[in-house]
Amino acid sequence: MAAAKHSAMPLLAEAARADSPDLRSESFLIVDQRSGEALLARNADRVAPIASITKLMTAMVVLDRRQPLSEILLVTEEDRDRLRKSRSRLPIGSRLSRENLLRLALMSSENRAAAALSRNYPGGQPAFAKAMNDKARALGMRRSHFVEGTGLSADNVSTARDLSLLLKAASAYPLIRQFSTEADHTVALARGQREFRNTNPLVKDPNWEISLSKTGYIEEAGRCLVMQTWMRGRPVLVVLLDSFGKRTRTADARRLQKWLAQRPWDALVMARKGAAG
Repeated sequence: MAAAKHSAMPLLAEAARADSPDLRSESFLIVDQRSGEALLARNADRVAPIASITKLMTAMVVLDRRQPLSEILLVTEEDRDRLRKSRSRLPIGSRLSRENLLRLALMSSENRAAAALSRNYPGGQPAFAKAMNDKARALGMRRSHFVEGTGLSADNVSTARDLSLLLKAASAYPLIRQFSTEADHTVALARGQREFRNTNPLVKDPNWEISLSKTGYIEEAGRCLVMQTWMRGRPVLVVLLDSFGKRTRTADARRLQKWLAQRPWDALVMARKGAAG
């Protein structure tokens, strides 16, 4: 049954469907992490580019390899974005620890940081892409494929359902949780100190308790946002993909938060089970 363009298709009982939030993202999945129940979904199995959401997989692959986080790496011309010519606040020639490159890739979505991390992986970028796909298969992400570690390529694809698995796995890494939710961080570069800020404004909003976060954008993917956040004392996995407009993804997150706050949690889960039956 096809969903209207901006009408949520929640996995709830019929009586609750008319009362669902008006989320504008073209694809989304909201999961109660404790029970594994999907509370809301639309186009959850649609394969599409995921932009910088890719960097969560990049971070897991880097950490799984256990290369020294204190090792200083050089950002080179090889790390420049030649595909989209995007700007970077990380100058060529910068020397940063692997830890700080990981932090900037997650927090401020620095593409050169992610490129340097993958280039310095044993075997280089081809081996890194293979490790990403091996990890995806191990997590059960059957409809996902990765070709590089920044997310600049539209050939990095996944689904909202697969990304909920990625989110759950990434939440087990303390450094990913920490770096992806830091509001800002200052690093020492050759020409002085430079402050980098989180691409998700919700991480510094006192009304939110966010344990893990990543944004993404390329034209083919639209505006994307994934989070592990706490709502009414429960961990919730939020995957919002392909929204139009710079603020739409955060507005969707706020609409979702308000909607969940107004409903008894047990009633949501029971309605979901009733709809599934």
